[in-house]
Order: sequence, then C-alpha cells, then structure tokens
Amino acid sequence: MIEPILSVDDLSVSFPSETGIVRVVKEISFSVGREILALVGESGSGKSLTGRAIMGLLPRQAMVEAKRLSFGERDLRGLSPASWSRIRGQDIALVLQDPKYSLNPAHRVGRQVEETLLLHGKLSSAERRRQALDMLSRVGLADPERVYASYPAALSGGMGQRVMIAAMLINRPRLLIADEPTSALDRGMQDQILTLLRSLTVELGMGLLLISHDLQQVSRYADRVMVMRGGRIEEQMEVADLAQASSPYTRALWAARPSAATYGSLLPTYGEEV
Repeated sequence: MIEPILSVDDLSVSFPSETGIVRVVKEISFSVGREILALVGESGSGKSLTGRAIMGLLPRQAMVEAKRLSFGERDLRGLSPASWSRIRGQDIALVLQDPKYSLNPAHRVGRQVEETLLLHGKLSSAERRRQALDMLSRVGLADPERVYASYPAALSGGMGQRVMIAAMLINRPRLLIADEPTSALDRGMQDQILTLLRSLTVELGMGLLLISHDLQQVSRYADRVMVMRGGRIEEQMEVADLAQASSPYTRALWAARPSAATYGSLLPTYGEEV
C-alpha cells in the first residue's frame, strides 16, 4: 500500500440554483500517495471542481461536504483563509491548463517563479534567484537566465507551461494538482510536458493528481486512473488493468482510442458493445 498524502472520503460539491440545491460532485472517495493518479472525465463531469475543492478554491456559494478531506494528518475542512495561504504553494500546488491566464504579463518570469519562496520563506534575494534559475533548468528550459529575465509574452506555449510548473514546484510541495496541464499545447509538446511531470514526481517524491479528458494519453504516464462521469467515480484501477475495466463507460473510453488499426473507421460510442 502507498501511504496516502491526500485522503478524500465522500466528497460532495453543491451549488444553489433557482430550482434548489444542485449536487455536481457526488460522494466521491479516493487517496493519492507518492504516485501519479489520473482523474479522467468528459467536460462537465466534475473533475476540475474536485481539484478546486481540494485546494479550497471554489466560489463562496459552493457547498463542500466530506466525511474526510485530509492532507496527511491535517483536516482541510473548514480551514481559514490564513491557513489556506500557508498550505497553498508550500504543501499543495496547482498547475492550470493555460499559462496565458496564470502568468502576470506585467511581471518578469523570475519574479513570478520566486513568489512562493518570498511568501513562504526568509531567503535572501540572491538565494531566491539561484533557486529559481535551478528550477527553470530542471523543467527543461535551455536558457534559464534569459527566461528568468523575460516577460511571459516572449515565451512560447510550451515554455510558459514549463515556467508555471517551475513556479509551482519551487517550494517542493508534497502534492501537485495539474488540471488539464497540456490542453493548450500541440500533441508533441503535450507528451514533453507529461514526461516532465512524471520525471519530477519521481525526483521530488511527491504525489500528482493529473486531471484530464484524454484517457489514452494519461494512461502512458499515470500509475492509477479514476474515471469520472456525472459527478461520480465510475471506476478506479491500475493503469495496467484498463483493458479489463468492468465499467461499460470506462471500456467505451478505452476502446475509443485511435490507432493504426482503427484508422478510417468509426470509433465506438458509449452505449455500444465494446
């Protein structure tokens, strides 16, 4: 058994509406250890809301309930804003899907990568710079000095995403939540970023909750997978067992993966025999 970093038991997320309370995440349970756990589902399945509920980043009107929501031995339910500020970036970090909306265009990259160190430590400016340059190098940026001094507008999409990963990992959090971290990139760059995340997960000894809509792609990088549909977890399993999935929905997702063998033919849809 992998010792859990994050434990979630019967997590639900609801919102008020004109017709009453609508529950969009429905009593889901899982844990994340020092591994890559992929949370896969179609748009609207509740996977991104799950990630934000864990981070305490849902809007004020959201109602979050759970029998257990803990980071190690720490209960995350009902934390104050000050307590969340100490945890985010220091212990749990979040990488979003598009650096255009995550990096401040008015500030140089170096300042933004160093921000977590400034908020959570008492390092000198020289040491913060050294650590930022080291992390920019670790995420595969060939000229960290130039990137450090650049503004985000000077970066390509792939470079911007690497900068975001560097900023989130510079404090070596125990858990990283990556919400569709490659959806704004082309296929080749997607594989580069996922390979990078996998290598950093091992190198830093952290847990990674990888949120995605692409079961085929994440299956090449994750250790385990959870399939989410309609706010519920359909199935959880080791990636190696996907071909023997018991849920018809999971089997449909797995059978719909494109390959040379299926080229030119219609892929199966949910509800068909797979």
